[in-house]
Amino acid sequence: MILGLSSFAFGWSIGIEGQIPNRPFNELDVVNATLNAGLHLLQIGDNLPLHSLSDERLEKLKIDLQKNNIQLEIGARKLTAQNLSKYLDLARYFGCPILRFVIDGNQYEPDLKSIAAIVSDFVPELKKQNLTLGIENHDRFKVKELANLMEKIGSDHVGICLDCVNSMGAGEGLEYVAEILAPYTVNLHVKDFNVERLHHKMGFTITGAIAGTGMTNVPMLIEKLSKYNRCQSAVLEQWVPFENNEDETIKKEAQWAEQSIQYLKSLPYFKS
Repeated sequence: MILGLSSFAFGWSIGIEGQIPNRPFNELDVVNATLNAGLHLLQIGDNLPLHSLSDERLEKLKIDLQKNNIQLEIGARKLTAQNLSKYLDLARYFGCPILRFVIDGNQYEPDLKSIAAIVSDFVPELKKQNLTLGIENHDRFKVKELANLMEKIGSDHVGICLDCVNSMGAGEGLEYVAEILAPYTVNLHVKDFNVERLHHKMGFTITGAIAGTGMTNVPMLIEKLSKYNRCQSAVLEQWVPFENNEDETIKKEAQWAEQSIQYLKSLPYFKS
């Protein structure tokens, strides 16, 4: 399993709606971050949507990736036929092995029957490109529903992008999620977290953590995935709590990424 970085390891550095830094990370910055981490795999997700870039920027990105021997995986959201077609073209352009999609988008929450129909229509093209589509577990669907979706589509070129924490939004813990989705997992989002009781004892908060310091049991997870030999790659994502100001938060994000990658490289499961 190849170890890499996700653009979602640098959420604050790239910026979110209403919180854009003075000098936000762009696509070349995340390439440099990958190179500086000693890695050769980068997943650029929908916080840096590639379809919004000019042809000139796409060409520069491709040249930079090739020069530094970095393999690109692409991430997107809003799984419509139109968006899937658009990102298949981008995956072809960059020679991507993995295309990760979040089903939902702005004012778009389809049922799984509709998604099965959309994806099934594109299976021949996925085979032609030797491309694997990874559908991410998010919090609207239970993991058994996603497993049923995989069975209905029934293709080796379609699987699950397994995020370590997202399904907690659906009330499902990681060990259970991994047990159900491991047979279908083609891409892993490594994200550590902690659950802390609120000071008044009436509820909990879920916050990010440096990989290896929180509740994500990476060895357990890899052990479950290794039984099926389908997971091609694992990329680091982070939920870094906001600090007193933007500069402190971005600095903390970089420090967390460095420490997390060091931990993951120390494990015997990953190739970098």
